[in-house]
Amino acid sequence: MDSATVSEAAARRPTGRQVLRVLAPAAFLVALVAACVVRGIPTSRDALFLWLTLGLVSFTATGPRGRLRELLVDWLPLAAVLFTYDLLRGYADELQSAHIWPQLRFDEWVFFGTVPTVWLQQHLWNGTVDWFDYVNWVVYLTHFVATLTVAACLWLFRRELFRPYAAMVALLAAMGFATYAAFPAVPPWMASDEGHLGQVDRVVRFVSVDAPVDFFGSVWESGSHYANDVAAMPSLHAAYALLIALFFWPLVTRPWWRVALIAYPVAMGFALVYTGEHYVSDVLAGWLYAGIAFAAVTWLFRRRERARA
Repeated sequence: MDSATVSEAAARRPTGRQVLRVLAPAAFLVALVAACVVRGIPTSRDALFLWLTLGLVSFTATGPRGRLRELLVDWLPLAAVLFTYDLLRGYADELQSAHIWPQLRFDEWVFFGTVPTVWLQQHLWNGTVDWFDYVNWVVYLTHFVATLTVAACLWLFRRELFRPYAAMVALLAAMGFATYAAFPAVPPWMASDEGHLGQVDRVVRFVSVDAPVDFFGSVWESGSHYANDVAAMPSLHAAYALLIALFFWPLVTRPWWRVALIAYPVAMGFALVYTGEHYVSDVLAGWLYAGIAFAAVTWLFRRRERARA
């Protein structure tokens, strides 16, 4: 074999950097699948942040110099806001008693004396988990992964969009906490348990017991100050679902994508009301908060761009 042929073969041989570019994400995906099988799906904030960070590192380890530093700089503020929110949310109802009647009466007034949660469970829930309950349960659970997963994808593929999106997510968390402190609100399932509302079951818990999967970290951290059952007004489940739709609406033009963007917050709102997690008023307040956060951050970033131009 002549020297030219040897040189060509060496040139075609993948470099160590190229091999690592493939192996690092592959190793991450294998580890994630193994962890989900052994420990369960990562739904708690700390577990999800850990896996997203590992995933981002695996995809950027062979990137340009300084990429890992950029990862730290971009994600630390968002992580700080969300973990602070998780820590303080559990204390938000210690300033005053939780409100029972305003949100309940609002739903009765809008729906002519009927609370939608009670009506839906009377017609669609018989105490036995079926496929319909699983659909709503899955929609409900997407809240715990969708917001941060979208952030991770934006950082990887459209980094210029990451910071405005992260700012919207952080602003929503801050607005939600401020409202929980000022107006702790009892959700429908708790109002029913306390005898203030007709029969309402917390359907997501029934489905979770029936589901053939486990979770890494409890979604409902009973007895922990990291959770708060009366942090119900506004519904951040509803708010973040609509925020995702609002954020991507100007970026997509295909009709089916826009149908999906509309369907997601609507499906989330229905699931929240049907499963007894929130009143319609909570959902509407969440949508309002999402609109405010989206409009405020969009205006701020556009103003900054005009100032730089």
